[in-house]
Amino acid sequence: MNMEVINEADPTVLNALVEGGRQHLHEQMGTETTQPLTLVARDRDGNLIGGVSGRTIYRNFLIEVAWVAKDQRNTGLGRKLMARAEAEARNRGCLVAQVDTLSVQAPGFYQKLGFATVGTVPGFEGSPARHFLLKQYL
Repeated sequence: MNMEVINEADPTVLNALVEGGRQHLHEQMGTETTQPLTLVARDRDGNLIGGVSGRTIYRNFLIEVAWVAKDQRNTGLGRKLMARAEAEARNRGCLVAQVDTLSVQAPGFYQKLGFATVGTVPGFEGSPARHFLLKQYL
């Protein structure tokens, strides 16, 4: 056996690891395809001003990123983007949405949308706390 440390992004290795994990999951749960789900908002000039991006799989909406441009925050855009993305996830049969966020980002935003904190990795010197949130559509 040979082990190596790779100190740069290597899409080939990442894809091989993801595929290995996917194969194991399919053996345990049965085959299901991950379907990307991205919703974006653009201003009149076509500039990106916000969006939500993730994927749906096994009746879960896994939110990978949500972002709103600084000058668009506190306008309701984030709430509208999340509502539309969640509606699409529910249309796909999702029963829950999951997201993780840092304490310096937006845990309160998600809680206002009905997400509950289901786990926290405490912060420490040089690292904010990380919160894992879940919203059930049942």
